[in-house]
Amino acid sequence: MITKFKDANVFYRFFDKQSEVVNVYLHGWGANHKSLMFCHKYIKNESSLFIDFPPFGESKCDISDWTVFTYANMVVSICQRLKIKKFNLIGHSFGGRIAIILAVLCKEETNKVVLVDSAGVKPRRSLGYYFKIWAYKLRKKLKMDVSKYGSCDYKALPPNMRKIFNSIVNTHLDDFLPFIKAQTLIVFGQDDTTTPLYMAKKLHKKIRKSKLVVLPNAGHFCFVDRRMEFLNQLKSFLDAKEEICLFCGH
Repeated sequence: MITKFKDANVFYRFFDKQSEVVNVYLHGWGANHKSLMFCHKYIKNESSLFIDFPPFGESKCDISDWTVFTYANMVVSICQRLKIKKFNLIGHSFGGRIAIILAVLCKEETNKVVLVDSAGVKPRRSLGYYFKIWAYKLRKKLKMDVSKYGSCDYKALPPNMRKIFNSIVNTHLDDFLPFIKAQTLIVFGQDDTTTPLYMAKKLHKKIRKSKLVVLPNAGHFCFVDRRMEFLNQLKSFLDAKEEICLFCGH
């Protein structure tokens, strides 16, 4: 299905199984809804919503001023359109950023949260990183070639999306974490270099009702590297009806 939000045509797939709580899957930057579709096939008889974040997948737009909060509002808009009153948020990487925001801004609607190799925590920066920033700004000021600077994700984007990408990666959500009240499962790959393990530990420390699971021999797409282990953790967490001691805080 296609819905309009601001200046974007947003694609989504809604599997309505008439369940009380809807699983809302939020994919990573540069991916699309298909990256998490396997979860719906494994977790049967549950309502699921999948969204393609513009401009990825089947969502089409020419945007220039969106922020991470615009994307979060887009998800809220679609949930309201579908009359979804209660949801579980499952977010990978960039989708984890959205899940963190929604878990705080939509406390009443949020049932549970799953953060998978999630972004959103302020990264540790080395002296070398700040030197590269200085060199980039100097070369740009001198109108020299700066094409070699930036991450692979950044270089792959058209010019109008690069400003949005910079805004997103520089929006740190550390201050949101203590306000997440829903039970939260944090699943990270042990060998993740995009969102390193120290970020997972910080998420776990700051989110009171959280459980951290580290999957061995897995990277930033831990659900690909260790699919069955991930699915078993996800299903067990979503199926649990009562709050258990793992979520009693720190």
